[in-house]
Amino acid sequence: MKIFFGHTLRFILLMIIVNDLSAQGPVESKRLNGKLLTTLENLTDTLVVQFQKQKLNWPPKSVFLRSFKYEKQLELWIRNNEDEPFRLFKIYPVCMQSGTLGPKRMEGDYQVPEGFYHINDFNSNSYFHLSLGLNYPNASDHILSDSLNPGSLIYIHGNCVSTGCISIKDLPIEEVFFIASKAREQGQEFIPVHIFPVRYNNKRALQYLSRIQSMSPALTGFHKGLRPAFEYFEQKKKPPLILVNEKGDYLFH
Repeated sequence: MKIFFGHTLRFILLMIIVNDLSAQGPVESKRLNGKLLTTLENLTDTLVVQFQKQKLNWPPKSVFLRSFKYEKQLELWIRNNEDEPFRLFKIYPVCMQSGTLGPKRMEGDYQVPEGFYHINDFNSNSYFHLSLGLNYPNASDHILSDSLNPGSLIYIHGNCVSTGCISIKDLPIEEVFFIASKAREQGQEFIPVHIFPVRYNNKRALQYLSRIQSMSPALTGFHKGLRPAFEYFEQKKKPPLILVNEKGDYLFH
């Protein structure tokens, strides 16, 4: 069976996508324009206090992001080292979201992707204040999405507009951008981002998801395939090892 290595902290150096990281890697803080750098650095005192209250070390060593489409939330998780579980730092409201529940499959469908990604670009000159690029299409998307035009340029960004991106307000994106930048400066090359249709422990969300799936039965299997990663993290507070098989299905270890 042909296996594609997916999105995991331990296997990043083995991924084909490592070439993307070198070609389109995150912008270092020193390359930010002066005004923006000042704005972000001014967040330091506030964030240090928030980190101290949660017994988190500043600057952050390891960052993990989760987003839930039905709940319209973006979670930011932090841990002090790889030997301890992640702790929830903050939940940011997603203020604008296009599309509906279900994965992105082609350019122009206005869908926010669902699946397992990582940050591959820090854009400090974004039209949307600041933006963090995601490696969509990932290995699974390349198999399951439109082969000629699956779409691209998916970001977490500010400015509260969306045509397939995860949009939060400007102050939240400044925090997320700055914290992720600091984690990268501390050596975290791979910052995972998991995007789910719903919280799988939210009864009302599951009922809504079931109605969506009844109109598009193919979604049932896909969404069932995402659930183990959610449950693994809920139990262990660390992301699972994620692989992709030749059919585009996610495999978890």
